[in-house]
Amino acid sequence: MKYLVRDKILAVGDDYWIEDEYGRHAFLVDGKALRLRDTLELKDPDGRILAVLRQKMLSLRDAMTIERDDRVLATIRRKRLSLLRNHFRVTLVEGTVLDVSGRILDREFTVEYEGELLAHISRQWFHVRDTYAVNVVREDADAALLIAMAVCVIRMAEREREH
Repeated sequence: MKYLVRDKILAVGDDYWIEDEYGRHAFLVDGKALRLRDTLELKDPDGRILAVLRQKMLSLRDAMTIERDDRVLATIRRKRLSLLRNHFRVTLVEGTVLDVSGRILDREFTVEYEGELLAHISRQWFHVRDTYAVNVVREDADAALLIAMAVCVIRMAEREREH
């Protein structure tokens, strides 16, 4: 299933609907302004919080966390010793490691687990400026988690480019 995401959601304080490939509201991104750290909430259409995305404070390396039910579900960091600048590692709470690689700033990258494609993020499906799609490849995959990962990786790459 493909989900349409506009880069506008990357601004803290903004709220934005992510739509599915049929144009239906799938997720609401709620940017939490006036917080000490960068925080976004990903909600379902009924307003239930599915994931909270936070910039990790006091970390030696830039990191973001994805939380669910007040517990850390995943931590995202740039991969150490990678020859590719656009390579991130997502460590899930139970120890599973996902690889995110590609041209992050161009919105052309993938999320994989042990070589298996879980999601493909791309602008090529849309001709609308500042819009990209998160194509969740596996039907049993957690779409909210994969979208949250894509948003976190893009935020981290954008922050790194600014510095």
